[in-house]
Amino acid sequence: MMSNSSNQPFELEQNIAQWREFVLRRAAILEEDADELESHLRDQIDALLERGLHVDEAFLVATKRIGNLEAVSKEYAEVHAGRLWRNIVWGGDKQSWNTDFYLALLLACCAAVLFHLPKLFGFTPETHEWVFARNFMLFCLPMLGAYYVVKHQLGQRGWYWLIVASLGIATVINLMPWQDPSATQSLSLLHLPLFLWFLVGILYTGNWWQTDGRRMDFVRYSGEYAIYFVLLALGGAVLTALTIGMFSFIGMNIEWFAQQWLIPSGVMGAVIIVGWLVEAKQGAVENMAPVLARIFTPLFTLLLLTFLVIMLVSGRTFDVERELLIGLDALLIVVLGLVLYAVSSRESGKAPSLFDRLQWLLIVSALLVDLLALAAIASRIADMGFTANRTAALGENLILLVSLSGYAWLYWQFIRGQWSFALLEQWQTRLIPVYAIWAAIVVFIFPLIFGF
Repeated sequence: MMSNSSNQPFELEQNIAQWREFVLRRAAILEEDADELESHLRDQIDALLERGLHVDEAFLVATKRIGNLEAVSKEYAEVHAGRLWRNIVWGGDKQSWNTDFYLALLLACCAAVLFHLPKLFGFTPETHEWVFARNFMLFCLPMLGAYYVVKHQLGQRGWYWLIVASLGIATVINLMPWQDPSATQSLSLLHLPLFLWFLVGILYTGNWWQTDGRRMDFVRYSGEYAIYFVLLALGGAVLTALTIGMFSFIGMNIEWFAQQWLIPSGVMGAVIIVGWLVEAKQGAVENMAPVLARIFTPLFTLLLLTFLVIMLVSGRTFDVERELLIGLDALLIVVLGLVLYAVSSRESGKAPSLFDRLQWLLIVSALLVDLLALAAIASRIADMGFTANRTAALGENLILLVSLSGYAWLYWQFIRGQWSFALLEQWQTRLIPVYAIWAAIVVFIFPLIFGF
């Protein structure tokens, strides 16, 4: 969690304060609980210093002895169940909860205003669709980044990173002379949210590229974010439908208002509100993404195995149409997400279980499907040559091949008891920059290679 340098003295109080802040992110733990844990921590440090350890060594050993914070959080939750559910609603520190919420609400409003700002200059989604298509995620994701700059106190460096990156990307995206229609424009706009998400990840974690632990935090955060966003979107859809229905009863048609103002503003604002929600509820109860990963892992395993059997029996192994290839890639990405969240939620020290073996079977099945897709893509390229879409599909499936192959091998060695689970975690976290780099290549390099 912390690092020390030979050129910088170890600041004990600063590190204890950061550790305490991390503890308080668990909603089951209040200030008085943190006081008790900090007291134990200081006692451990004092005892270790008396035995001759350096201050940085004493701090690290003492934090280990305090125990796993997730386990501590669950223990407090069991003892104070009623208090835990109050915290889920209000947070451990109501004043901090209010401050964070109002900050998120302000930035959500800013994102909604940014979406509608082009209308003041005569640009509308109907007449200038390209303006909104190119800037849709640029209206909201920088606002989410701004939330973490303020909340995590990243200072001038954080603001500089956010502003320069956002303005630079917006300038390049809007100045590209894309033809109409353009395959590279579609690919760029599909991959731009992924690239921007990694930039948000840098602001969320601060130094995420330097440590495996921070990258793993980003993986967990991304899974929870996706689930909360879907839930919020479903709730918003129901609310919008009820609103339109109620006004229709009194003879007023407000569908135009919902389509042009309410829904776009809600989507823009939801991007920031969900970020606040995930942060506020972190550690309150069992995270949702790993739980869903356990539910859907056997189902997706059955789906992939059934698909492979049908493909082999029907003799259509290498006769795969473009639409099916797109569906296969989407399925493989979902499977990769399931693996990511399952790995991120597992305790490294536990022995291999039945679920680990099922996870390995899912990975192997996905790997076989990916090889099938690669064979089909290679066949199409051999027959019709390279295009932007085929090249993107080839690159993405090659990345999936490398990723899934590593997972399959490392999981197998772990199940056999040859290697530790930590190697799987390292494989997962160190591949994250590869995904970001590939997204950047598709967004910025593909238009140049394929003539926009």
